[in-house]
Amino acid sequence: MTTTIEEKIDSIKKEMKEIIGNEHLYIAFSGGMDSTVVALLAKDIFPKSKITLVNVCFGGYSYSKGLEAVLTLSKQLGLKLFFSRGEEEQEGIMYHGPNCNQCTRIVKIGKVKQFSYKGIVASGANLSDSWGNTGIKFFDGIYSPILNLNKEEIREILQYYNVKIPKIGENSIREGCKYKHLLKMSVNRDYHSRADIIANEVIHDVLDFYNVQREIANVKIIGPLSKNIALINVKPLPSKKILEEIKHLLQNEDTIDFVDIVDSALKLKILVNPGIYNNEESKYWILNGRLAPEFAMPISAEWVKSSNYKLWTFAVVDYKKL
Repeated sequence: MTTTIEEKIDSIKKEMKEIIGNEHLYIAFSGGMDSTVVALLAKDIFPKSKITLVNVCFGGYSYSKGLEAVLTLSKQLGLKLFFSRGEEEQEGIMYHGPNCNQCTRIVKIGKVKQFSYKGIVASGANLSDSWGNTGIKFFDGIYSPILNLNKEEIREILQYYNVKIPKIGENSIREGCKYKHLLKMSVNRDYHSRADIIANEVIHDVLDFYNVQREIANVKIIGPLSKNIALINVKPLPSKKILEEIKHLLQNEDTIDFVDIVDSALKLKILVNPGIYNNEESKYWILNGRLAPEFAMPISAEWVKSSNYKLWTFAVVDYKKL
């Protein structure tokens, strides 16, 4: 028997009432689909005075359009909004290579938990997250009410409430911080991190100026630590004129050494720590779960075992067009 969207909503709200009770609810609020759905459900159940939205702001690593979305949606929801800074903690994690899961657990949720006082923290974790696949709904004061939902079900709930999420244009499915496009260790914030911050703001400024609709739009920063390679990565590809304008702007940025356009399949040379190198499941997840959904063209990998003990995850050090 098929469950209607109303039945799914009622089931989640019933569980939320039981788990949260009279506690104050602090929602880790990014302004995206997942956390907005959690806020909508909570607002249906509890007085507004019992709900606080907390956005962990990552400074330059947050998209300017993303911050605008947070402010717009919080006003639309009529809920209190507070910001907590997290860029320094994020830089500490990225120093050892890309690690979105650790950033979510330690920084995004951790900072909201620090902010909360004798309350429950709600996350928007769901089946699309590796964290969501753990199946742990409530642990150590952190509750994930939509853990068992997929993205389509989450969209259905948004449609039910007639709420539209302002889009950055980064990804039609999942949008987040710019840091996930730095595919190497962030050893020098004025070199590695700056290249990522500037490139991933510039690309959206240009695409928005020309009103380019896109499924994916980002700039991947790869290469050895001594060289920043910027890969302009847009799906579908805009006109040559627009691509050349983006390329020209990035070439004028001092922290970017080389610029190319992702216009064909790529083979990435990926440096990984020994633990990942010897684990086929980890390599599969990095390539197919972490990287492929963010690339405009098909990708494959050449895996290289790293001898750098400071690299805890992976680093894309080179590429070849196929």
